[in-house]
Amino acid sequence: MIWLTGGPGCSGLSSFVYEIGPLTFDYANSNGNFPKLELNSYSWTKVANIIFIDQPAGTGYSYANTSEAYNCNDTLSVTLTYDFLRKWLMDHPEYLNNPLYVGGDSYSGIFVAPLTRKIYDGIEVGDKPRLNIKGYIQGNALTDRYIDSNGRIKYANRMGLISDKIYQSAKTNCNGSYFDVDPHNILCLNDLQKVTKCLKNIRRAQILEPYCDLPYLMGILQETPTNGQSVFPIAGPWCREKNYIYSYVWANDKVVQKALNVREGTTLEWVRCNESMHYRGKERTESYVYDVPSAIDDHRHLTSKSCRALIYSGDHDMVVPHLSTEEWIDTLKLPIADDWEPWFVDAQVAGLVPSSLMHFLLTRYLLIFLILCICTNIC
Repeated sequence: MIWLTGGPGCSGLSSFVYEIGPLTFDYANSNGNFPKLELNSYSWTKVANIIFIDQPAGTGYSYANTSEAYNCNDTLSVTLTYDFLRKWLMDHPEYLNNPLYVGGDSYSGIFVAPLTRKIYDGIEVGDKPRLNIKGYIQGNALTDRYIDSNGRIKYANRMGLISDKIYQSAKTNCNGSYFDVDPHNILCLNDLQKVTKCLKNIRRAQILEPYCDLPYLMGILQETPTNGQSVFPIAGPWCREKNYIYSYVWANDKVVQKALNVREGTTLEWVRCNESMHYRGKERTESYVYDVPSAIDDHRHLTSKSCRALIYSGDHDMVVPHLSTEEWIDTLKLPIADDWEPWFVDAQVAGLVPSSLMHFLLTRYLLIFLILCICTNIC
């Protein structure tokens, strides 16, 4: 599997140590000024060989030889990743016969289906080497900018973050469209101000978690070496941004970079996500153009292939809500083979899956590729 991290501009190392990779940080036993690592007992690498990639140039440890090469867009990023994958497999032909899957989450939904389609198209035109593509996987993945962004208001209401009164007023006055609003529609703008106020301090990536200011925390970290105190454990109440500090300390250590064969001088500072590329709902930044508004047509095209697809969602993600994912899937007009059934973990309901998947999980193996499921944040 090749795994594409979101952003764009977020390092593959983030997925490696915070999501599906073989290692994670030992938060309980890290002390002093350098974090410890431990094995991730839930790593997907137990059942698949996974390539974690820093893309495009300027992400993580990656770099370019010219200033122009740092300028990129969605379409070019997919093309460059396809070229990389082909070259990597030419250099490692022992993996050519392995079933290949493309995976990713968050913003990488703009890459996953287009890259999978490009691989299938490459097979048809005779690109070498022939890639043994079998399918793709994406979780809470941006797929259609309008549908995914617009669905946040409905999701916020469903989760009790904005009242029915505010939601119904906004729905009426904005005609159900909450982005690129007519600046003369004062009633809609007033309603959206109320919505913004309600959601101001919600951590959108996981609405139940506390919101922390990472730049502020990093500022404290930079002051720590001068006052003689230890960096770890990090004082105060838990928040996910504190976990991210572990990766900044680890990945910027010169010994670590040497062990990873990072070329000296190519990366001045490793950051988890390159903010100069990070998507903020605009058409472009100084170094990145968001030129793929929707990947739905790529998903539709792939339904005509012998292509497996796993689309999964955590129900506490407001960046790309599961309601939006269900909406764009409905536009594919696919036949329904099975109704939803509850999915149980330790005798508790953990989400929903198709009934055929339940049979698969109970009778075969826990590795799942051939399904569509909506699950809780346990994923």
